[in-house]
Amino acid sequence: MFLICGRLPELKYVRGAAARRSAMLYILFILGTLFPPTASAQQRVPLTLAEAEDLALAAEPGQQAMKARAAALEARAVVAGQLPDPMLRIGLNNFPVQSGGFRTEGMTNAAIGLRQAFPAGKTRAHGARQLDLLAVEMSENADARGRNVLTATRTAWLDLYYWGQAHDLVAESRPIFDDLATVTRSLYSVGRKSQQDVLRAELELNRLQDRLIDIERHRSVAQAALGEWIGRDAARPVALKLPGWDQIPSLESLEGRLPEHPAMRAANAQIKARSAGVDLASERSRPGWAVDVGYSYREGQLTTAVPRSDFVSLVVTVDLPIFRKKSVDSTLSAALQERSAAMSAREQALRALQSQLAAEYARWHDLTRRLSLYETRILDQAKDHAEASLLAYQSNRADFADVMRASIDYLNTRIDHIRLKVERAQSYAVLANLGGLPR
Repeated sequence: MFLICGRLPELKYVRGAAARRSAMLYILFILGTLFPPTASAQQRVPLTLAEAEDLALAAEPGQQAMKARAAALEARAVVAGQLPDPMLRIGLNNFPVQSGGFRTEGMTNAAIGLRQAFPAGKTRAHGARQLDLLAVEMSENADARGRNVLTATRTAWLDLYYWGQAHDLVAESRPIFDDLATVTRSLYSVGRKSQQDVLRAELELNRLQDRLIDIERHRSVAQAALGEWIGRDAARPVALKLPGWDQIPSLESLEGRLPEHPAMRAANAQIKARSAGVDLASERSRPGWAVDVGYSYREGQLTTAVPRSDFVSLVVTVDLPIFRKKSVDSTLSAALQERSAAMSAREQALRALQSQLAAEYARWHDLTRRLSLYETRILDQAKDHAEASLLAYQSNRADFADVMRASIDYLNTRIDHIRLKVERAQSYAVLANLGGLPR
């Protein structure tokens, strides 16, 4: 080539260009080491399902709020279990108003004392236990929300994956329909086909473009739904690999795990908390009491010239629950009704979980059967039908409408296949929530 264009370049110029190119590559390597990829470059990194799960569960606001409420209830339980603060009493007793002073009357004294109240029965212990159990309930509800957030994130990611795959399939099919339109125009130009076929081809091309626009709309909606859980990372492209969720435990095994679902553990904690409320209401029928200890200082002398003695006092105060019976009975009755309501709510929640599990388990198996049918028969049959229709059309043994229907049917079949895989994965996500399957 150099002989054709002119004389050979001098060797030193060739070596100089190679050295400059090596130096430039070294500088670019150093810059890449010192300055990591920008945020825009990171946004192009594919988002896997596992990463989306981690992002959603990290400091999820709703779950953090529930955990904060549980911590607040635990702190209140500590306060409820403590005695009330003692009261300090300071005063001047029996001071003569009309005449005299501190030494005039023998009963005049300066008093200081302490008062400590003791709530009725075991109300402190039962009140603290009730708040501790409510804290456990809130903590279990936080775990249940964590499972729900995980399921919602998986569902949103899988929806976004589906619409991305559907968009790619339709976009990949666009050249095929372009070729069909081109073949139709060629056959029309030589008089072998009618203008109706050309118009039908162009119409299907426009419908394909409209379908792409609609898919992009659905993809934006799915992206926004995923953004609720992971924020800006939802704008990243979705990884092309689906999770390998092909096997699930038996229905009996999943049903056996339902009592350990956080929602059920929360319901059990609610019943125990209401039982503690019953005990608390029963203890309120007992009297509370208080102890007063005081010291009184006196000045002056008796008539015998002996200094007046100081006083020490001890007083025990006991409540007399004479008029409390009706209110105590009403409080106890309300606590019993609340416990009964909590037990009924637990039974309702268990039935709802059992019904959801049975329905989702049947749905997973139906989707698995349909998916197997698509992969063993329908996909190949749709492809063969499309190819046979095109060959028949080219040999003038079939109408153009048959070709378009077969091609569109093959495209729809491939999209339906992706939809089935996504729906089965979403069904597995629900079963994993109910049965507590590991990630």
